Amino acid sequence: MAECISVMEDALAALARGQAQLPLRQVLMLPDGRGAFAAMPAHLTTPAALGIKVISVFPGNQGTEYDSHQGAVLLFETERGRLLAIMDASSITAIRTAAVSALATRVLARPDAGTLALLGSGVQAATHLAALALVRPLRQVRVWSRDKAHVEGFVARARARHPFAVEAAAGAREAVEGADLVCTLTSSREPVVKGEWLRPGVHVNAVGASVRTARELDSAAVARARLFVDRRESALSEAGDFLIPRGEGVIGDDHIVGELGDVLVGRTEGRRSTEEITLFKSLGLAVEDVASAHRIHANALAAGRGTWVEVGGERDAFA
Repeated sequence: MAECISVMEDALAALARGQAQLPLRQVLMLPDGRGAFAAMPAHLTTPAALGIKVISVFPGNQGTEYDSHQGAVLLFETERGRLLAIMDASSITAIRTAAVSALATRVLARPDAGTLALLGSGVQAATHLAALALVRPLRQVRVWSRDKAHVEGFVARARARHPFAVEAAAGAREAVEGADLVCTLTSSREPVVKGEWLRPGVHVNAVGASVRTARELDSAAVARARLFVDRRESALSEAGDFLIPRGEGVIGDDHIVGELGDVLVGRTEGRRSTEEITLFKSLGLAVEDVASAHRIHANALAAGRGTWVEVGGERDAFA
């Protein structure tokens, strides 16, 4: 996780400097509404990498033996366009998403923030807990989701892995009120956090909603906060947490202070006071997946890991 946070910092800074290309992701919604199928290509100049994540998103998989996010990341080299590697997208998505939230927390949250509210108790909750523990001195973690049994299992596992207090919260409000850090990691399409619950100085990572018709924060919560995004173009197209309150006339496009990469390169000011509420809206970017895949590939080659397969591509293969 620590290595991934560093890789994400480099990737988002490169994006801010114009050293990355990525179109908006293409999403195919299934007719029955059960899931979505998405393609996310990107190119990075530094490090030189080209790739795409192809992934299915089935929120109904929660509670089954299947991850909600399944697919593959394909990594290509940029000199001849050769396919270098095929990697599991579920693992990369789980780790890099939490690493970006930890990066946002590191640059936007108060240095002494130590009480964390996790809304959600799935894969992302586990990786976010591990990630945020690396960037802030956590003292207490309060966990809530709609599945009480799932929360209890999560709390038991977290207590075995971490030295700080982890407890189940009776409700979303009980988890959020008084927290210094809040991560929303649910599949809810309606708000699970209200603005009136947020204490002055809190930092929020809004992660779970990734389409324009779904949100985890109510309009008051977004209006109260200085809003940072992973990518402005994506937020203006896909982020229901931003688009819905904008549609209500509560905020305008100028409510987006800047991209996280802008803060990293010094173009945009981050937190300005201990009382300010900051909000990072994460949608997930293809450059994050490609940068992760590039580092994983390099590490695999160095360690002699992986399985080699022949998939073609040579010009005279059919001669």
